[in-house]
Amino acid sequence: MLKKTIIALLLSQSAVAFALPFSSQHAIVFDEESGQILVEKNAHAVVPIASLTKLMTAMVVLDAKLDMNELISIEESDVDTIKFSSSRVPVGTTLPRKEILELALMSSDNRAASALARTYPGGKPAFVAAVREKLTVLGMKDTVIEEPTGLSPNNRSTAADLLKMATAAAQYPEIASITTEASDQIAIKGQPVQYHNTNRLVGRDGWDILLSKTGFTREAGRCLIMRMQAAGKRVTLVLLNAKESAARILDAENVRRYVSGEPLFAARTPAAKPRRASRYASRPAKHRKASALAIKSKTRSKSSRNSSTV
Repeated sequence: MLKKTIIALLLSQSAVAFALPFSSQHAIVFDEESGQILVEKNAHAVVPIASLTKLMTAMVVLDAKLDMNELISIEESDVDTIKFSSSRVPVGTTLPRKEILELALMSSDNRAASALARTYPGGKPAFVAAVREKLTVLGMKDTVIEEPTGLSPNNRSTAADLLKMATAAAQYPEIASITTEASDQIAIKGQPVQYHNTNRLVGRDGWDILLSKTGFTREAGRCLIMRMQAAGKRVTLVLLNAKESAARILDAENVRRYVSGEPLFAARTPAAKPRRASRYASRPAKHRKASALAIKSKTRSKSSRNSSTV
């Protein structure tokens, strides 16, 4: 089934470039039943992919058939030294691999993703080699993944390639289950901590989400991979480089509405920052006049001084 779907994606060149009001700079929407691309926008441009990377990390780890109950500790080497991002998983935390995977996917924790790669048989070099092999198998020719978190801007792909990755990831029951949890409570050093899905559409009324992963870095913007069911159809969407979280959510909403035949919302554009009035402009007219005279007088004085030194 997966192989047939990937082949359909590779061969589908009759995509309808429907003019959806997207804020995302790159997008693609795939209808599983028809095997057609419903929507496409700059889908073949190679751009940073941020934490969408973690879907590949999860697939490679699961492919290795590792013991999911094996205890893994978060180490100093797992701390982000690229973006210096924060984490709610302290160094020294020890959890079963299955919970580390959950933290990496559901709450997109970077330390958890790093630990998964570090504890891969052969370490991170072997992990990266396995990722390259997986990219080849999936036909993701325009994708480079150098590390497991997506923090590096060198992790790059296209919306079209990421559609192949999303289609493959959806075949893993563990990934589908974890990424569609709205939240979960995990014991961290003996204390229960509540973690939430980074996609706030998960669990929302009216949404039937079958796979989800968000991503964000300054270089990648706001990104989203999502597989969902709407109006009896199963579709997968990839949205890259929206400037705001709200714009990314609105784009996803418009995909759902388009598939369901509902009216679309207007695209969200970032609000322009109001121009800050100068202190001079904000003064009363009589003070502005006095200031102008003072500036003129100062200019004349400065001109005189300059002339005297020639």
